[in-house]
Amino acid sequence: MASALTLNTGARMPIIGLGTWKSSPGEVTEAVKTAILTGYRHIDGAYAYKNEEEVGAAVHAMIDQGVVKREELFIVSKLWSTFHERSLVRVACEKTLSDLKLDYLDLYLMHLPMGFKPGEEIIPLDADGKVIPDNSSFLETWEEMEKLVDAGLVKAIGISNFNRSQIEAILNKPGLKYKPANHQIECHPYVTQEKLINFCHSKGITVTAYSPLGSPDRPWAKPGDPSLLEDPKIRAIADKYKKTAAQILIRFHIDRNVVVIPKSVNPKRIKENFQVFDFKLSKEDMNTIMSFNRNWRISLLEWGLKHKDYPLNAEY
Repeated sequence: MASALTLNTGARMPIIGLGTWKSSPGEVTEAVKTAILTGYRHIDGAYAYKNEEEVGAAVHAMIDQGVVKREELFIVSKLWSTFHERSLVRVACEKTLSDLKLDYLDLYLMHLPMGFKPGEEIIPLDADGKVIPDNSSFLETWEEMEKLVDAGLVKAIGISNFNRSQIEAILNKPGLKYKPANHQIECHPYVTQEKLINFCHSKGITVTAYSPLGSPDRPWAKPGDPSLLEDPKIRAIADKYKKTAAQILIRFHIDRNVVVIPKSVNPKRIKENFQVFDFKLSKEDMNTIMSFNRNWRISLLEWGLKHKDYPLNAEY
């Protein structure tokens, strides 16, 4: 069993999970089965990934075969931005639970601090290519998420893609019932997020790193973009430990007490990405990797630039 971090709820969150963003419905069922058979107990998903039914099918296959019990798994999903209005939050959670065929989620995150116009479109855009907002505020949305905990639909709630002042707004909200248990952010050696991670940890909020391998399969990759997996400096460290570049990039987070969710649908790599508990990076190598920071993000959310709650203009 992989090591785990303790959430402010007392629950244990496995430090490695399988990411499922960009995993097509046709591939994700086998990927999740392979991961669970390999020893993964944490699966990260979201309504917006449009593959939750297939993720659920894999989870149930493994439970039905006696490979794992539901209570041994840590299943994460996310509230999408078109469901931020008060009346829609529970609807969205129940849709995810129904797709996954589960009674509860271990962790439910607000995917973004920005609310979008409700409807079928994942990102409803205006004529200028900018997202159309709704009338919600993330503080109201948070209050509705707190009710999901009380209803027993989710064990813990958290956030994703927030900045420090937005997190502080939740923590300082009058009548706050539950603090965020986890904050999921883009994090890898090109955007090390040192200040934001230190801030979250100081408030008892665990952090999960998404796109830890630099998301090489992102649809908007351009020639000439930096590649973490090909970076000669990271490869040199990998050679030193007789590990792959991906294993170094994953261990980098574990050694910072950050949960990490590498995505793969390749059985060999799913297994390889989990083989990171037999070594530790030295302090010098951690410092070297930290020095690669260039504040280079994969997910700039450019369509959200004009939104009142766009998170990425702040220093952190």
